[in-house]
Order: sequence, then structure tokens, then C-alpha cells
Amino acid sequence: MAVEVRHLRALVSVLEEGTFTDAAVALGTTQASVSRLVAALERELGARVLQRTPRGAVATAAGARVAAHARRVLQEVEAITRLAAEDGDVPAEVRVGYAWAALGRHTTVLQRSWRERYPASALVFTQAGTSTAGLLEGLADVAVTRRRLDEHRFATAVIGTEARFAALPRDHPLARRRRVRLHDFHGAVVATDPRTGTTTEDLWPPGTVPAATRDTHGVDEWLTLIAAGQAIGTSTAATTWQHRRPGVVYRPVADADPVPVRLVWWRDAEPSWAAALVRMAAELYAADG
Repeated sequence: MAVEVRHLRALVSVLEEGTFTDAAVALGTTQASVSRLVAALERELGARVLQRTPRGAVATAAGARVAAHARRVLQEVEAITRLAAEDGDVPAEVRVGYAWAALGRHTTVLQRSWRERYPASALVFTQAGTSTAGLLEGLADVAVTRRRLDEHRFATAVIGTEARFAALPRDHPLARRRRVRLHDFHGAVVATDPRTGTTTEDLWPPGTVPAATRDTHGVDEWLTLIAAGQAIGTSTAATTWQHRRPGVVYRPVADADPVPVRLVWWRDAEPSWAAALVRMAAELYAADG
């Protein structure tokens, strides 16, 4: 018989509880069973690990060394058990909806990290040009959004923020600058997407609002309009990473507030893996500094 986890658990329990009797209570077994387990461990090791005293039991020199390793083994066993339980609840495909630009440069990094963490599951990003990025339509299990959704129906976790950029025709005067400011949009026609975009008139201080806005339906139509020189626009860093278009250049908007990036799911049906996804995504954004 080799050393088993139950032997190590008995040893650690006796040392933590102080007596064989208290260890038996903590383990939900009998004192005789704990004694047998410790005795079996000592036979396997060929050394005494506990010394009985009038007040209980203490570790021998060898027992103290064994107990230090045993605690680490038991921690690893607990971690393995926890991971196995989590993995059992993770579907083979987790669908992440997005309406505009997913998570930018973090998108594929997160997908690869998810596969390493959950080898039997794939994180699949699905574009859905709706206000809920596919949640309401049943196209996604969780959604990326940069707009607030109905907090009564949806649970939300902010995973980070993204800088705001201006999207400009390549021959636009502002394209020659390294960065622009909000007042530079004054008098311009700005392309927006009322359903899924992050740009509204509230973005601009009083007296600096654009001359007009022009509605578009999705990022492709938005980019086409800008490339043609018929409007300019604003979006977040994720768009600059995922949607590069000939004829369109991006410049940071120096005085615009960062845009919160959220993961959202149905409040009354929270996935068991949602916390892990939020944590992994937030770590990527935190690394941006």
C-alpha cells in the first residue's frame, strides 16, 4: 500500500486539531479510524510522525517535515477538485456576442487563455448588430458592450476601459495631427450608430457639438462613410485594432474620457463560468496599465 491522500489528511488534521478525538470530529469519522490511518502512514514511511502526549499529539521531527509537504499536497488536491467541478459546468462552446469590435487586441489572447484554462471549451466571438449584442436574440451566452443595458434584466461587470479615438478620412486636415481634441469636431458631420455605438451628443461640452450627425447601421457602413470623406467619427481603441480600413486613419482624442468595457449576461441565469471569464478579461485590461 502506498501513501494516500487520506493518510496525509489524517496527519494534518491531528496536528491542526491537537488530538485524535478532535481530528475524528473534524473529518467526520471515528478516533479509531484516524489512528489506523496515521499508523498506516508511519508503516509506509518507516518512521514515527506523531508523538502522543497527555495533552494530545505533537509532530516528531520527521512528522513536521512530512506535514509541511502534506499540506501542499492537500492544497493541490483541493485545487484539482475545484477545477474539475468548474470544468464540468463549462460548455464546449461559450458564445460571446459583440456589436462593434469585441475586445480589440485582447480578443484572441483571451480565446487562447480560455482554451488553456478549459481545454474542452472554445470561446467563440459572434458579431450581432443589436443593442444587446446578441443576448436578447439568444445568439450569445455573454456579451461585450460599451453601453449600459437594462440593469434589471442583465448583470454587468466592468472589465476595463478603452481610450477614445477619432476616425478620419486620410485626407482630412485633422489626420495630419498626432492627436485631436473634442472641440475639433465642432462644425463637422459625425457618423454615429444609435443602436450600438458609443458616440452621442453628450460626449461634447456645450458649444462644441458637431454641426450634424449621420446615422449608420454597423461598423462597416460607418467606415465606408468616413473613408468617402462624408463624415468623421469616434470610437474606442478596440475599433482601431479590429477595423482597419484603407482611407481611414485613427487619432487619439486627448480630452475624451475613457470608455468602460463591460461583460453582460442574463441576471436570472448567470453562467457558472462567468466569474472566471470576467477575471481573465479584466487581467488583460489591467496589464495595459
